[in-house]
Amino acid sequence: MSRSLKKGPYVDEKLLKKFEGKKPADTGTIKTWARRSQISPEMVGFTFGVHNGKDHLDVFVTEEMVGHRLGEFAPSKKFVRHGGKMQKEMEQKQKDAEIAAAKAAKAVETVKK
Repeated sequence: MSRSLKKGPYVDEKLLKKFEGKKPADTGTIKTWARRSQISPEMVGFTFGVHNGKDHLDVFVTEEMVGHRLGEFAPSKKFVRHGGKMQKEMEQKQKDAEIAAAKAAKAVETVKK
């Protein structure tokens, strides 16, 4: 559910103070924990270090990001891939096929010379 239009976008006050009246070229990375803050047009060009729960990830703000939230660009969960024994076997077969293809290509090169 989106925020009411009459209230306007939410931007953390402390975050506003950090970049208000400054130029993007002059400031470095602005560290923030305010993942829920919406990106406003004034933020375009700045680099924010958005906290993901472990460390700060650099997010360079562009015009396409306006209206989204800072947290959307700093994922807080790491995907650990699915699979198990079957997945490992499939990956091993694929690796073996790549090695065989590389050897075949090398053999063709030596025959041409």
